[in-house]
Amino acid sequence: MKTTLTWTAGSVFLFLLSCSGQKSSSEEQENRYPNIVYILADDLGYGDIHAYNSSSKIPTPALDSLAASGIQFTDAHSNAAVSTPTRYGILTGRYAFRSRLKSGVLVGHSPSLIESGRETVASLLRKNGYTTACIGKWHLGLDWARIDTTKPLFTGNEWDIQDTRNINYAEVVHGGPSEHGFDYSYILPASLDIAPYVYIENGRVNSPVNTHVPDWHDDRAHGMWYRHGDKADNFEHAACLPHFTQKAVDYITSAAQGNKPFFLYFPITAPHTPWLPSSSFEGKSEAGVYGDFVCMVDDVVRQIRQALEKSGQLENTILIFTSDNGSSWSQKDIEDTGHRANGLFSGQKSDLWEGGHRVPFIVYWPKQIKEGKICDEVICTTDLMATCAEMVGQPLPDDAGEDSYSFWKVLTGEPYSSPLREATIHHSIDGYFALRQGDWVYLKAHGSGGWSLSEKDAANRPAEQLYNLKEDPTEQNNVAANYPKQVEKMRRLLEHYVTSGKSRR
Repeated sequence: MKTTLTWTAGSVFLFLLSCSGQKSSSEEQENRYPNIVYILADDLGYGDIHAYNSSSKIPTPALDSLAASGIQFTDAHSNAAVSTPTRYGILTGRYAFRSRLKSGVLVGHSPSLIESGRETVASLLRKNGYTTACIGKWHLGLDWARIDTTKPLFTGNEWDIQDTRNINYAEVVHGGPSEHGFDYSYILPASLDIAPYVYIENGRVNSPVNTHVPDWHDDRAHGMWYRHGDKADNFEHAACLPHFTQKAVDYITSAAQGNKPFFLYFPITAPHTPWLPSSSFEGKSEAGVYGDFVCMVDDVVRQIRQALEKSGQLENTILIFTSDNGSSWSQKDIEDTGHRANGLFSGQKSDLWEGGHRVPFIVYWPKQIKEGKICDEVICTTDLMATCAEMVGQPLPDDAGEDSYSFWKVLTGEPYSSPLREATIHHSIDGYFALRQGDWVYLKAHGSGGWSLSEKDAANRPAEQLYNLKEDPTEQNNVAANYPKQVEKMRRLLEHYVTSGKSRR
């Protein structure tokens, strides 16, 4: 039975509102679209959350509570195995390899990646009555002003910038959230280990940049480090996550006073390097400094849920929690701690193997989801765009959300055709491809496509891999030679998806 007809036909919903006359504030709250808060963790693994891994060495009570009362997707995937391309996919509904970025990630001084005029989740929702905000890690490039436009922005290479005196930090920074659908933004340009270390509020650096910090490393853990670079006077690495969290809480409190639903995209900076848990979280886990930092992430979720509850917005807010890729957690880390950050899966951040891109994905929405559910549908982080489009009743044009499939009916409990996706592309840090379809996953690579087993080190292995994840979830037995027709079928579909410009039916 369809229980949310107003949400599945947005045009009808808006028409009824326009004809209904004056409404009380409580009635407006009851009838409007749900708020959406999208929390994106940075390098958090599938096996870090206790709800996904009963053997996790990290207590995650806030996330476990969300999963117990919401929908816990067990076969969700980031559209890439590293940061920048996943963020592009979340906001545009499009695989990032279709952009100029074919491998790797951007740095803090890279130019803007999202194409001018491209529809984003934020611009789509804003057109349909939402107020929108981005608070946290951007990592999608920015267009910095130059003091002398005839000279390069900086000298050195982008991973070892030497001279930044031509960057005009006092000027407006273009290419950021405000030009891609967000009404308000408060961001860090890239990761917490990539300069510049500045906060940018609505396109302006909000403090003078007078310092160039050296490379930093703390011997207590291999993840306690960051690169040298420019730093604003008001920036402290250890305070970044709490600072962003307070900004998000303040935004929720303020937005709750308005008469519009709000969309908060909240990409946090943890547990990516540098691992910097606050003193109150030290020793909270049995997975070392990294595990303690994940405990801090869990507490961020608690604070956001609490802010929604205090502001009266919890009931009709869709709260989503996921990660941009798998954890950067090696076999040595597993041996040292006994903790499997990526669960039972092989590989880690960067890889085509499941550990690189299978991520936790929890949706909590008290008004609609009345009890906890587990869903084994394959979904992808590109799917937010089509899901929001179906919610507001706006079909996506051919040039938007090209790789986005809606999981809206999973949330509402309406009947839907399974599987939701025909197939799903995985993409590694080095630009290698894999394709998931049903129980099968096909890898066009000798090794992991990333850090776990480089192509150079795997040169003597077969050039293609095929695994049946139902029978072999840890991808130990390459059966490509046994199923040539399946390999051929998936190779052709992958090539079609890559060359056709879209995968959405």
